[in-house]
Amino acid sequence: MPDLPSPQDASEAALFSECWDAVLSYADLCTAGSSAAAELAREAFAEGIRELRAAESGSVRGTGRRSSRLPRIPLLLTAVRDTAAAWEKEGKGHKLDPELRLWLHSDEAARYTGPPLERPVALRGLRDLQQADAELLWLAEAEALPLPLVARRLGLDPATTADELAQVGRLFRDRCHRNHLDSPMDAECRSYARLLDAVTRSPAADAPADLTLHLATCRQCAEAAACLRLNGGTLPGALAGGVIGWGGLAYLERRRRAAEVRLGAGHPHGADPDTDEPAAGRGRTARVVRHGPMAAAVLVSLLALAVSLMPFGDGGDGGTAARDNDRGGPVAAPVPSLPPAGTAPSATATPGSPEPPTPSAAPSRPAPPTRTADPAPEPDPEPQGTSSGTAATPPASCSVDYDVVNEWPDGYQATVTVTPGHPLNGWHVAFTLPAGHRITQMWDASSHQTGSRVTATAADYNATVAQDSTVAFGFIAARRTDDTHATDFALNGESCAVA
Repeated sequence: MPDLPSPQDASEAALFSECWDAVLSYADLCTAGSSAAAELAREAFAEGIRELRAAESGSVRGTGRRSSRLPRIPLLLTAVRDTAAAWEKEGKGHKLDPELRLWLHSDEAARYTGPPLERPVALRGLRDLQQADAELLWLAEAEALPLPLVARRLGLDPATTADELAQVGRLFRDRCHRNHLDSPMDAECRSYARLLDAVTRSPAADAPADLTLHLATCRQCAEAAACLRLNGGTLPGALAGGVIGWGGLAYLERRRRAAEVRLGAGHPHGADPDTDEPAAGRGRTARVVRHGPMAAAVLVSLLALAVSLMPFGDGGDGGTAARDNDRGGPVAAPVPSLPPAGTAPSATATPGSPEPPTPSAAPSRPAPPTRTADPAPEPDPEPQGTSSGTAATPPASCSVDYDVVNEWPDGYQATVTVTPGHPLNGWHVAFTLPAGHRITQMWDASSHQTGSRVTATAADYNATVAQDSTVAFGFIAARRTDDTHATDFALNGESCAVA
């Protein structure tokens, strides 16, 4: 029988158990009986670990960088879905849930394996994050583990984990916004993209009626809105639905209810075995599933699988970037490797039961440097930002294209495109709005308004403008009159002609 984990490997073994628990829970949703669920879970778990191991060994030679992949648990869950699809093709579909079989033959299922730009933005956004950051986001939001437990699982400093999660959430939002803009969309969706970004940035902002109607009828934009509104409680569902697909919300609910049973009845006073915190009153509850008799039927196979497969992990490289063009370090510290062969959970335990004892305190790690922004992984055709640039050599001449792209009773959205007659290394554009109008949101520039005069200052990423190029920014304004015209445009102090 495999040995129990040593104390230093206890958190890694707990993470390993968490992965298996998630696979077994989702496999149970996908099948028509407990024996089929056990079979699907074993097959998908083996395939998922092989994929993880292949990703770890597929590092770009000489760079230390790894190819982009999902975090461990969502990768294993997609392995369950893909294995179920393989069963359907092989004539074993009678073992699957009937509704899943219908979904596997639908256009919706094809999105998850079709052209990359047509896949859900949550899936693409999670892949775009660095590995350590993606692991933190999934465990805290989709699995809804308490943050002290997440910190222990990933070897983070508990004192900074909440701040790191907030930063990662903002990075994920940025990636999803970029991916939404890159997605193929019709003219109506394109016209709402900027407004959607602006409205979802503020928890207090009300969406105009026409945008609300559009979101009710457009799945693509509604999915993006769920990812972009970080304070609306939609992020867990967006992650599960965007990454797993069929049964994503049911998976979240099953994990939540099972955790309540475990924490409320399975331990004295409802205490969590990993943190010794009372279950009641915490902001998050651990989502660990108990499957009863089904777990015993698969335990021996699980242990054999753990021994037979080589370990996988981030190799202690300090959270190397998941994409070659993602140059900054991760917000979160690197996640630990799963335990080496022979350190699987005890054969007397069942998935979801209390895990092997862990040390009273995780080994201390220095807190990673806090950063406020992550370098953009790739040029964005329509970027956004608020950092200011500095003015430089004025252009000889310029022209401005001012376009009102959307209106509603008390406001409007406009885009300003400037064509300078000279290369720029920093810029600011001043213009005048009608009396009583006020800028409420601006992207691709930062705004300053005195009375009706507005100055838009370059963001750090678009401050440099090459010869014969253009620069654009957009804004939302509140209005008191029907007039939406802006006048008296000037670039770096020199007047511009309005096209």
